[in-house]
Amino acid sequence: MFAIYHIAVYFDVKPGRVDEFIAASHLDGRESNANEPGTLRFELIADENIPNRFYLNEGYESLEAFNTHAAGPYFKQFFDTIVPLVEGGEPTWLIRGNRVEDPSV
Repeated sequence: MFAIYHIAVYFDVKPGRVDEFIAASHLDGRESNANEPGTLRFELIADENIPNRFYLNEGYESLEAFNTHAAGPYFKQFFDTIVPLVEGGEPTWLIRGNRVEDPSV
């Protein structure tokens, strides 16, 4: 019934720091996808109405796979890099949970 653990967060990036934030996000996504078997999806999305707001939409095989990612080197490197680039230094959480599958499909 449940499949894929999802998280979605957003960051408001400081003016003039967008390119650095995008580069750090893409590096985290590439390395996580390549080296963490439980990482299924890592998307960076720019808000269409709020300048400098970026969303991370991520999918993992399970909560345990997300926790492995969060304890890993790419996650740490990402936050070490982006803390001075974003307002408040922390993400705003939008969702955390498992996708509910339609059993009839």
